[in-house]
Amino acid sequence: MDDSPSAPASFDDPRITEQFYRQLEGPAGTLTLLGVVHDHPASVARVECVLGAVDPDVLALELPPAALPLYRTYAADGDESGPPRFGGEMSAAISAAPDADVVGIDAPNWSFVRRLVTRLVADRVSPATARRVVSSLGGATREALTCRVAATLTHATSMTVTRDDPIEYGCTPTDPPERQAVHERSHVATVQALLGGVEADGTALAYRDETRERCMADRLEDVRTEGDVVAVVGVDHLEALEAALSTDATTDSS
Repeated sequence: MDDSPSAPASFDDPRITEQFYRQLEGPAGTLTLLGVVHDHPASVARVECVLGAVDPDVLALELPPAALPLYRTYAADGDESGPPRFGGEMSAAISAAPDADVVGIDAPNWSFVRRLVTRLVADRVSPATARRVVSSLGGATREALTCRVAATLTHATSMTVTRDDPIEYGCTPTDPPERQAVHERSHVATVQALLGGVEADGTALAYRDETRERCMADRLEDVRTEGDVVAVVGVDHLEALEAALSTDATTDSS
């Protein structure tokens, strides 16, 4: 792993810091992990800035594969005058890396389901916890199917079908980078403080999210063999993915 702080500092942008930017070196190229806050102006700008300077072979997004067609449609709306109107940092990333192979690394997928069921059985979880996990999985599946349907309708008609409305924050894309960066860091700190201790080990959400992170790490490990990779993921997943991929790289080289 490249521990030098010069990588984010080289961009000379207050929105690109070690809190949101990690690099891991591999045998086939560099894996850059970009942490984002969904729809936040600082996150959109960070993704555009990094991808404007880096030409990755693979762009990995924290999206289920079924959602990619919708976000590709959103990305087509972006140009030099500004990012796409819909899809936040994910569609902005696709628009900023037109030559990259775009992959969705998030659940639901069969690898996630198999790993989740295996863990639930091995841990002998209570029926109540199992039901909550299955319920959350059902919601994620419906979300992915909604994206697929929205993409189909958008391609088949003259209207743009949106999955949800963009989130509005206390800053805008026209605010100075410094203000965007301060607001984003404050937002992350507030959310983490509110969620601290809520998802303890053994809860339904912990089972789901830990399994998601392991599956995302596995998928990233696969695409690392194809060259340079930029992965855009929620900032809360950044540390877990960095740790898992660093461990995997160490194991592979030993």
